[in-house]
Amino acid sequence: QVQLVESGGGLVQPGGSLRLSCSASGSSFNKFVMAWFRQAPGKQREFVGSISNNGVTHYLEALKGRFTIDRENAKTTMFLQMHNLQPEDTAVYYCNIKRLFPVRDEYWGQGTQVTVSA
Repeated sequence: QVQLVESGGGLVQPGGSLRLSCSASGSSFNKFVMAWFRQAPGKQREFVGSISNNGVTHYLEALKGRFTIDRENAKTTMFLQMHNLQPEDTAVYYCNIKRLFPVRDEYWGQGTQVTVSA
């Protein structure tokens, strides 16, 4: 069983920055993709960005330049660095991992609240 633990959410003023972290543990990780999603009130969950086990990243086009995903050397701790946050970035941010080989499964974290408000 895989556990995902997120941290780093909170309240920030417009224009501010936050750094979220997500650590995966509890099983073996070979080929996988870790990702961030977010869900604002009344809206569907949307993809924010991802990083694969070999370090390849993808982002929602609208967030490029403000959001960056990176990873610790341990490979299963992922970060989301967010700059110039705006009220529309307010959402619950979820960590996700898809294991691709040798097993295929998917897990979600519990979510961390990010609120951007003056």
